Amino acid sequence: MMLSAMGVYSIGVDLGGTNLRVAAMTPDGQILEKLSSSTCYEHGPEGVVHDMVKVVRQVTEDIGRGELAGVGIGFPGFIDMESGVIVGSANLPGFTGFPIRDTIQEHLGTTIILENDANAAALGEKWLGAGKDVDDLVLITLGTGIGGGIVSGGKILRGFRGMAGEIGHMTVFPDGNPCGCGNCGCLEKHASASAIAAMAGMMGIATQRFSAREVYDLALAGNPRAKLVFESVGRALGIAIANLVSLFNFPLYLLSGGPLPAWDFFAPSMFTEIKKRSFTFDSTSTRVEKAVLGSDAGLYGAAYLPLQQHPLASVAIPSPR
Repeated sequence: MMLSAMGVYSIGVDLGGTNLRVAAMTPDGQILEKLSSSTCYEHGPEGVVHDMVKVVRQVTEDIGRGELAGVGIGFPGFIDMESGVIVGSANLPGFTGFPIRDTIQEHLGTTIILENDANAAALGEKWLGAGKDVDDLVLITLGTGIGGGIVSGGKILRGFRGMAGEIGHMTVFPDGNPCGCGNCGCLEKHASASAIAAMAGMMGIATQRFSAREVYDLALAGNPRAKLVFESVGRALGIAIANLVSLFNFPLYLLSGGPLPAWDFFAPSMFTEIKKRSFTFDSTSTRVEKAVLGSDAGLYGAAYLPLQQHPLASVAIPSPR
């Protein structure tokens, strides 16, 4: 799709565990071009950068004319926002210490903005998803682990080193399951997809290791132990969300990720805990809801990052109620 000479657009990059997704978007959220590619992590950071640069260049060539506001990249790990260096990544250990922003910028010659992938997803939901009617929200991403993103005043709350929003490592049970971060009782170890599978094993639901989806299917079929797993998940989420509600007093808290289809199984115990533990929730119109953009949230959020800073972008965002 061709843009006029004065048209402004941005490119969002979502770097996943196996796939690389890139999209060009207009300031009103229209997708001009969207491409996917596999990523070979065995070749190290330089190989991944090569893959990203190749796909971004292909997208810009397909777009044709127009002014590129910049490239936003959602990365699964900790980023020193000032230096653009990866501080750490649980799934991509070879990236630690790598100056990914400046390396990509040298290749593309345009503004590069890095962001944690969960933060990018939260920003995407604020821009075009379930949070477009508010300026303040928290997103909790449920997957193999648990991530989180906090949007305050329409912008990501990063903390002084870019590491704010690690909701998965909030303590929900002081004497709970040990976590790879060194803590015990993290939300991630009690409410993630991997935690669901582990609890099913501990409860003897199956002799082999079940996936979270299979535990959900058993709950649908009426298995009482599978239902109990999701009750436990809901309790852990409720404790975490109650703390977030009391801490931030935001109007909206969103959940996304693979376990979301089990909402009807974990939501009752989740809301019971929230109401029991948060006076703020029980006395206000605070909302806890499902996110709506799914796996595209991070892609939208990454594309939104350069548009926030571009003077000609005129980003279209509905006004808060």
